[in-house]
This record gives sequence, structure tokens and C-alpha cells, in this order.
Amino acid sequence: MAQNERFQLSLRVLAVLAEEPGTMKTSAEIAGRLKESAVMVRRAFLLLHKGGLIEQRKGPNGGAKLKLAPKQIGLGDIFAATAGDWLAVEEKAVAGLIKKVRQDAVEAMNEHSLAGVVKRLKKGK
Repeated sequence: MAQNERFQLSLRVLAVLAEEPGTMKTSAEIAGRLKESAVMVRRAFLLLHKGGLIEQRKGPNGGAKLKLAPKQIGLGDIFAATAGDWLAVEEKAVAGLIKKVRQDAVEAMNEHSLAGVVKRLKKGK
């Protein structure tokens, strides 16, 4: 899955979780709601869990829920959790600059939160 698709799906998954932040939701529930594959949702879960944005529980009462309040999750946090290797450059002189550009981009994206995205999605319906 391409970087943009990972980010977009992860954002949509988090938006569903943000509607009931304290409630565990299964990948099947979210997949049905988003009309996506449960496998792709589970892949997004893995990235978001590694990024510290969600908690996961296995078993019959398992699923995922937000680890932080929607206002505390910035778009940059989601990007950082899902981006993977972003503009990898082998030239060391340029690699440092690219790393700084990425940090600046994440900070700028974090000026907007998941809560703001959820609010906009509700207005759009």
C-alpha cells in the first residue's frame, strides 16, 4: 500500500475510533463501516499501535481504541506513524536536510488534530 493510502486509511480508522474514544472496535466493525478490507484495517491498526496512537486487545472482547484524546492526536502524529521511509536519500549531506524538512512538516501538520478532522467529517455529511 502506498504511503498516501496508508495515511488516508489510518486517518479514517482513527476518525471512527474517535466517535467513541473509550470503546473497543474490531477491525471487522471498522472495515464494514468504511467499506474496506478487514485485513487492511488490521494493517492500519499495527502502524497506529506502533505509533502509540491506539491500544489493542486480542480475544473475544478485543479490538482497538484510541490511546489519547482526539484533540491530542495531531495529523503529523498520524503521518509519522504511517509514513515509513519518507524521501530516503543516500547522500548524507542531503539526508540531514530531508530529516529536518520531515520534522518541520510533522510539526506543521500537528497544528491540526484528529478532533478537527472528525468535526469536518460531521459537517460534510
